[in-house]
Amino acid sequence: MNKPMTQPMPETMPETMKLQFEEQAYQLDAVAAFVDLFEGQTLEQIDFAIEAGAVGTGQQASLLQNELGLGNAITISDAAIYDNLVKVQERNDIDPIAKEADFTKHGMNFSVEMETGTGKTYVYLRTIFTLIQKYGFKKFIIVVPSVAIREGTLKTFEITAAHFSEKFNISIKKDSTYFVYNSQKPSRLRDFATSNQLQIMIINIDAFNKDVN
Repeated sequence: MNKPMTQPMPETMPETMKLQFEEQAYQLDAVAAFVDLFEGQTLEQIDFAIEAGAVGTGQQASLLQNELGLGNAITISDAAIYDNLVKVQERNDIDPIAKEADFTKHGMNFSVEMETGTGKTYVYLRTIFTLIQKYGFKKFIIVVPSVAIREGTLKTFEITAAHFSEKFNISIKKDSTYFVYNSQKPSRLRDFATSNQLQIMIINIDAFNKDVN
């Protein structure tokens, strides 16, 4: 009987192949539908004050400890965003909002609707990185309905990080670039507010409601 041939294991295993993502036209259209709402926006960054609470007692109790924070600055007017919205709706065969007053009444609550299994998570992550590239927005909060979807979002970040890093020439790292909200770590929330680097916070709605209540 012939003995099975054996070969020594290589000293190093071959590197894992990089995942390739095929760009789908409908996904790019979905990204553009949101990004184009801010057409005319310039690359901006705005400072704001974070009030940490009262400091001291007596006459000093009214003093507030302020710390510099950095947020997304929208420099175009509501009217310009409304005009952009109508253009986006018309090119996607959606009946546009009839009056600017209706838009102002409901505020800037926009929805890009996609079917299940069409790459919604990929689309909103790509939207984030496109907003950074085009307008300089750096602060984002992703709110998901459950812990399971939160974990799925984290997994998508992991498998798309190299793809988006290469495409948008940006560093994407867990905990420093994106992180899960934890009310027991207030220092991380302060870092989110004060950093001038890309910050993406992921939170499930139950965790948010628990802290509010």
